[in-house]
Amino acid sequence: MPGFELLVLAAAVILALNLPFGYWRAGLRKLSAGWFLAIHAPVPLVVALRWGLGLPFRWSTLPLFVAAYFAGQALGARLRRRRGDALS
Repeated sequence: MPGFELLVLAAAVILALNLPFGYWRAGLRKLSAGWFLAIHAPVPLVVALRWGLGLPFRWSTLPLFVAAYFAGQALGARLRRRRGDALS
């Protein structure tokens, strides 16, 4: 099992990586092609990050990384709504 610090670092980077994608997604029409792209485009980046950090796939770490992924998306969307740039 990788060290706790490495898992926290990876989760923090995953969250930060998803902020701009969540921001972008909030300005798009739901279920449009761009909306799907904003959700799925960071996946290869997250996989590359995990490989780069030497973090193998483990079921026990999956909830942490999924939570960080969706938290980044949600916080990015919230930032856009707070600025008033969201699609109405």
